[in-house]
Amino acid sequence: MLRGCFALIGVGVLILLYHEFKVFQVKDYKEKYDYVNLHEIRYFWYAVMAFILAAALFSNSVFTERITSTARGMLFFYVRIFITMSLALIAYFTFYSMIRIYYPKYLEKRLNKFRTTPRISPAGNAMRRLSEEEEDVHMEADMIAEEANVHSVDYDVWIDDKTGYKKIEKYNSYQHAEECSECGYYTLKIDREEIEVKPTANEPGLLLKHYKCDFCNHREAMEVKLAKLSDNA
Repeated sequence: MLRGCFALIGVGVLILLYHEFKVFQVKDYKEKYDYVNLHEIRYFWYAVMAFILAAALFSNSVFTERITSTARGMLFFYVRIFITMSLALIAYFTFYSMIRIYYPKYLEKRLNKFRTTPRISPAGNAMRRLSEEEEDVHMEADMIAEEANVHSVDYDVWIDDKTGYKKIEKYNSYQHAEECSECGYYTLKIDREEIEVKPTANEPGLLLKHYKCDFCNHREAMEVKLAKLSDNA
């Protein structure tokens, strides 16, 4: 039991180290963002599962002496199996809830750091991320339209003011969680979107984003102003 415990702890640590090594290997911040967004929770959960099993084996070995004094033969064997499975299941559901509720907050902070870290142009200059008002001039019409569609994406435009070099990055905004105003957990996600007012050449439009909390089922909506079509030309 103890050997298995130590082996599983080693497996869990190796999983975490492997993930961080893979992140370190990626030099481009957008690629780091995509990799972490796609894999981090999965690798973290694998490591937690290894630690849960290690804790179950350790607890089993600690209580073995007590069980031996009151049980014999096959009864002793079944009691040990029951204790191990019970401890593993309790830990599983406890940590599953914690990861589902608390970990997204940490993950969003890490992703935001990757997204906002200044990019470096081929000339070696620090680039500047443009504001929503500035970036439309540098984007194609289909990119601007895509930002306004249902389950839209976000585009970040980085520019090197010294050389004029431009880099455009695409992010899927509907995949990410925000803090729920009702329960306070980072489990609020976009459920659907609808255009209330279509933008015209002379008037801006209005997009309504509907959010739903995966934890408490709280719902809320947010209005987003869409630029005039003339501004997007």
